[in-house]
Amino acid sequence: MDDSDDSSVLEAQITRTDSIKSQVQSFSRTHEFFFIAVVCLAQFMTQAALGACLSPLTIIGDNLHVSDPGILSWLIAGYSLTAGTFILFFGRCGDLFGYRTMFILGFFWFSLWSMVAGLSVYSNYMLFIFARALQGLGPAMLFPNALALLGSTYPPGMKKRMVFSLFGGMAPSGAVVGAVFAALLSEQAWWPWTFWCMAIYCLILAIAAVAVLPFTHSVPKHLQARDMFIELDVIGAVLGVAGLVLINIAWNQAPVVGWSTAYVYVLLIVGALLLVGFIFYEMKLAPKPLIPFHALNPDVSFILGCVACGWASFGIWIFYLWRFLEKIRGLTPLLVSAQFVPAAPSGLTAAFVTGFLMSKMRPGWIMLFAMTGFTVGSILFAISPIDQTYWALTFVCILIMPWGMDMSFPAATVILSDAVGRRHQGIAASLVTTVVNYSISIGLGFAGTVEVHVNSGGQTFNDTLKGYRGASYMGIGLGVLGIVLSLVYLVKSARRPSLVK
Repeated sequence: MDDSDDSSVLEAQITRTDSIKSQVQSFSRTHEFFFIAVVCLAQFMTQAALGACLSPLTIIGDNLHVSDPGILSWLIAGYSLTAGTFILFFGRCGDLFGYRTMFILGFFWFSLWSMVAGLSVYSNYMLFIFARALQGLGPAMLFPNALALLGSTYPPGMKKRMVFSLFGGMAPSGAVVGAVFAALLSEQAWWPWTFWCMAIYCLILAIAAVAVLPFTHSVPKHLQARDMFIELDVIGAVLGVAGLVLINIAWNQAPVVGWSTAYVYVLLIVGALLLVGFIFYEMKLAPKPLIPFHALNPDVSFILGCVACGWASFGIWIFYLWRFLEKIRGLTPLLVSAQFVPAAPSGLTAAFVTGFLMSKMRPGWIMLFAMTGFTVGSILFAISPIDQTYWALTFVCILIMPWGMDMSFPAATVILSDAVGRRHQGIAASLVTTVVNYSISIGLGFAGTVEVHVNSGGQTFNDTLKGYRGASYMGIGLGVLGIVLSLVYLVKSARRPSLVK
């Protein structure tokens, strides 16, 4: 790609951003409301798809003849795996083909594979896991382009912080609503209707996006296929995605077949080599690197480390707390879903409080509070007695954990936005969302490995409980590591002048 092609792509991106701003400024308040609603519902539906599988997990497993906890975790992990690993690539596609185009395509794709996930009832669990993995590509298209649409629309200030906080606050609400409706449909009707209804909702949102999103210019017409190949950094994307996928498969498959199985080690080693190749290619060879490592400073490593630890801890917490309430306390999926309802208002409160706090204190402090929330929530679950009332530790940890979620996401986005240059703002947001979703999946792999090594086969009630406790201790450890990393970041940044206004 020569300089003229490179500058034409940059001009197209600038023109697209200016076009979005000018169009949204001409919106009526009603139109702007629906614009924000449709974009934020991308976050809502992403987490609803997570809750919609978690809630009736036992029912789905029984129907598809799956009882192995390692395989059951794949019903969750496969979705988060693809949602996390493809975000950066689809963010780059948005830069090239238009945020609006990729956002709409994301909802259509989400709808298609939600339908297939429901149809897997006529096949087997392999088709369901496959459909869930491909379903995760929908959120991977939606996330970076939703953030790009919001970031291109609103200038820095309180309104932008509140809109981004609202976007983050949709996470617990979506998970709770998805879980409640999935439990209702699974207990009162048939579990595939959960995914068929999701397909209908996503299709409606895709049509709504066509109506309310501002039009954006696409790739320059004279750009050739070879130039597009370079602009999308296809080689880097293949190396990075393949490496992340293989490592994740190794960690999540090991609890199922055992670490003594040869192909688990092979996948882990090959995945690690591919990631090394990805880093080398991005730093030394890529004309248009997917991740500009030269633009990332040490602060980025600390913050992404915090996010990875916190959200891996969250993934372990939500999966094993749900299993604990169903398998150990004997509650139905609908009653468990009802017990998680307080997470929705707590999360929204946390999101708006965080939006306000970001104008009053350093984001590093907010990140520390978030890591503390993840850790305390995990501790309260780990020490919850079997016969204790819900209103004691369980209720409290369900109130606390959303504060970790909805404080860490906006804080990390702001910190990375400040840490990288103006040209790489989209990369900053994509990196955060990549780490969030991938960490949920890999965290379940870590916890599953601990569970199968301490539960003595999980044949008795006490052994099953011991496995859940072991997994929860893994979540605590990750949360504590996040606290340590956030403290190190705070110490490193303590002498810098505050930019908070």
